[in-house]
Amino acid sequence: MKHNFGAGPCILPKEVFQEASQAVLDFNNTGLSILEISHRSKEFEEVVVETERLVRELLNVPQNYSVLFLQGGASQQFAMVPLNLLPEGGKAAYFDTGVWATKAAKEAKKIGQVEIVASSSDKNYNYIPKGFEIPADSAYFHYTSNNTIYGTEVFEKPTTSVPTVVDMSSDILSRVIDITDYDLIYAGAQKNMGPAGVTLVIIKDEILGRSGRSLPSILDYEPHIKAGSMYNTPPVYSIYVSMLNLRWLKAKGGISVIEQENIVKARTLYDEIERNPFFKGTAAVEDRSRMNVTFVMENSDLEAEFLALSKERNLIGIKGHRSVGGFRASIYNALSITSINALVDAMREFEEKHK
Repeated sequence: MKHNFGAGPCILPKEVFQEASQAVLDFNNTGLSILEISHRSKEFEEVVVETERLVRELLNVPQNYSVLFLQGGASQQFAMVPLNLLPEGGKAAYFDTGVWATKAAKEAKKIGQVEIVASSSDKNYNYIPKGFEIPADSAYFHYTSNNTIYGTEVFEKPTTSVPTVVDMSSDILSRVIDITDYDLIYAGAQKNMGPAGVTLVIIKDEILGRSGRSLPSILDYEPHIKAGSMYNTPPVYSIYVSMLNLRWLKAKGGISVIEQENIVKARTLYDEIERNPFFKGTAAVEDRSRMNVTFVMENSDLEAEFLALSKERNLIGIKGHRSVGGFRASIYNALSITSINALVDAMREFEEKHK
């Protein structure tokens, strides 16, 4: 058994893989593959309807919010957000907590004025700044809720009266949130929702049309809403697999249940990092991510040896990002406690060998 701790493309439940693979051969007994059916067919329209219904049910999305399935990943949203929400001459507030937050701000600066209200770059993004001010005249406030590279997570939304936009690409569906705390949420699917190719956008309808800009239709949220995510050919397979994964999450008992599992998984691994004298965490304790656990060795000369042991034990994808080094265990929803225990066992085995 391989234990997939990779940070990029998602791990999905085995039963989702099985059903999705069958649909590649024959989708719902149509005699056609899910890869070749018309996106305008009744069969696929039912998929989109169910996927939206499951998103609304699991996240408790109010009716005055629209749910979209778009393309282009979070990177496209870095541009779509300011194009749709930032008026000419206006200002947006951005919170700098890592690479993806920095990239979002960089794109917004091409479109209008951006104020960085706080940053943790001074300590290589290993903590979440607190107690900063968000200018009341900002068109919106943007932040990234989970920082995959640095292993930090924002668990409490910063207090502000301005519209709030959040990139939840790597922790969407992993913990209970109140949608009404946010005006726009976007998330690439490939961490917790489904395969790469589809981007979930949840947007409060009343903030639409505020920028006053004349936009290309493909970059304007309103045509996508009016077309029910069918303005152009949607990522059919990615939406379908996301639907299967959302069904799986609902059958487990929903987000409150998976959140408790995620808490246990993260605690189990962090406890071993704290206990084991060969390892140490890199993120501030109070800001430690439940999705991406980052750690290093007390003696960096031993890291290559531990990576080799991990490979022998079928622990895949734990090498840390080059900007941080060390190790990163991404423990998204579908990763079981069995995989966490396998990693902990390897850490203890390494300790026994070297103590």
